[in-house]
Amino acid sequence: MTDIPLDRTEARAKRNVTVLVLAQAVLGAQMPMIFTIGGLAGQSLAANACFATLPISLIVLGSMLAATPVSWLMQRFGRRAGFFLGAGAGAAGGAVGALALYHASFPLFLLGSLITGVYMSAHNFYRFAAADTATDAFRPKAISYVMAGGLAAAVIGPQLVKATSQAFVIPFLGTYLGVIALNVAGSLLFLFLDIPRPPVPSEDAPRGRTRWELITTPRILVAVICAMVSYALMNLVMTSTPLAVVGCGFDEGNAADVVSAHVLAMYMPSFFTGHLIARFGVEKIVATGLVILAGAGAVALQGVALENFFVALILLGVGWNFGFIGATTMLAGAHEPHERGRMQGLNDLLVFGGVTLASLASGGLMNCSGGDAQTGWMSVNLAMAPFLALAGGALIWLVMRPQDPQP
Repeated sequence: MTDIPLDRTEARAKRNVTVLVLAQAVLGAQMPMIFTIGGLAGQSLAANACFATLPISLIVLGSMLAATPVSWLMQRFGRRAGFFLGAGAGAAGGAVGALALYHASFPLFLLGSLITGVYMSAHNFYRFAAADTATDAFRPKAISYVMAGGLAAAVIGPQLVKATSQAFVIPFLGTYLGVIALNVAGSLLFLFLDIPRPPVPSEDAPRGRTRWELITTPRILVAVICAMVSYALMNLVMTSTPLAVVGCGFDEGNAADVVSAHVLAMYMPSFFTGHLIARFGVEKIVATGLVILAGAGAVALQGVALENFFVALILLGVGWNFGFIGATTMLAGAHEPHERGRMQGLNDLLVFGGVTLASLASGGLMNCSGGDAQTGWMSVNLAMAPFLALAGGALIWLVMRPQDPQP
């Protein structure tokens, strides 16, 4: 990038951010769609209600398993190839999910969810792609702007759920057909992406740190822990939310509205999160995110009125935004460009490993830890406490220790 004039570098970065914002808006809309109905569809297909959220867990598991191969693919063949693969997997997962609903097959539905995980893995690299061509000063803003594209997804996704979930005799079939259409249309955006393919390293090129050396670097370790906790706890609570809302006497439309408010809260702060990081420092923003996540749990524990669901899920979204974008920014500045594929793949493997465990625990806590939906919902929110303490302690340790020179 040093061989390119600064104005061209900035123009390229802004063009890529624009493409990725649009991709986040269009292709990202399937995530609130799937997370709104995945547990409800699973509950309708599964023989045991404790497995209702297993389809969502398998999406996250698929994302975790695909993280390293997708990262390698992007390092070897470029971001565009990886993003096309992700959109293709999203369409395939939607097709298998629709077929499973048609045949009322829970195992087939789980397979479709696993395939969708490849899409989710590629989708999660949008934030790193935004940083690839950005200057150091523009990097936190670029990451933030791309995440802000989720605002449109937060509106489009739940509204498509309302329009499609009961469009056919078979509930939710129309939603999965909509997912196929989103992936086909959205993939065309990547034709306009302009991120150079990483050069093939020469024999004498620096190899960089090993995965163990990377993960034991204090700043990288804390960034990964905070990203894991922020994303896993958000997923733990959000996965159970539609089940809790419906289980406490409200309807699917209410559940979609709560999820919509949550996803809006996830992405709306992105318009200024990057500016806040630049002004106050990344550690303070991550710490603020963890405090807000704790506030979400506290509100949820106060009751199961519809307004409690809305306020708790809004706080959950804002806390995730500050915690996850902050941790991503911290990580992006803690490794060398030639370590990118290795570190980013390892990061998402660990982060979505934690998210997989959280989503697996979500259904069990929600449906099998008490006699009713309210008790299950309380259990889900109480489970946040020890992990928030872990992330908070790690962040305090990083701030208090002598600072290492940045690479």
